[in-house]
Amino acid sequence: MKIFIIIPALNEAKTIGRVVGELKKYNYEVVVIDDGSSDNTSQQAELAGAVVLIHLVNRGQGAALKTGIIYALQHGADILVTFDADGQHNAADVPKLLKPLLEHKAEATLGSRFLHGSPTGMPFLRKLILKIAVVFTRLVSGLDVTDTHNGLRAFSRRAIEKIKINQDQMAHASEILDEIHKHKIKFIEVPITINYSDYSIAKGQSSFDFAKILFRYIMGRLMR
Repeated sequence: MKIFIIIPALNEAKTIGRVVGELKKYNYEVVVIDDGSSDNTSQQAELAGAVVLIHLVNRGQGAALKTGIIYALQHGADILVTFDADGQHNAADVPKLLKPLLEHKAEATLGSRFLHGSPTGMPFLRKLILKIAVVFTRLVSGLDVTDTHNGLRAFSRRAIEKIKINQDQMAHASEILDEIHKHKIKFIEVPITINYSDYSIAKGQSSFDFAKILFRYIMGRLMR
């Protein structure tokens, strides 16, 4: 059973070594996609034991995920997990995402920070934006989810081969949910914890960023 962890990264030299190191303790195949970083993200990821794929220019998180997914499938992945590079996610949550897949209870698992209440340390405005995104996703994608823009997810090979990501930027997160609904992929939400720090909050999306993501997502749907 080959389990690949796909990590898009842009200027994450400060955290990527620790993130990769924690995941490698579980003997996962860790693939970092350096999406045009100007710091030494690639070197830190390699030192920690990851395979590193490099975009010479910044193409966006969606494009980085596509690159990582293609690589993992070409190298025999049975399960793919998407994971953030900024230290927000916990390696200890990955086995919880894998369990329903390994027991054939689902083809996809989606991490949710809201499934068992609200996470501590989340700024109020970000919580409000994410709650709005959940309502929008339920209306548009038809999926009864409690979290949307959460980068911690796991997919069986069969599921990920059906999912097509066309959005290069952050709107890919909503697009993935659309694809799950379109292909009737059986999914389960799994409660996970998010580590909010000054660093990760600064790296996150602002209200203006969210508006741009929403606009790109809507335009992408109209152009299909």
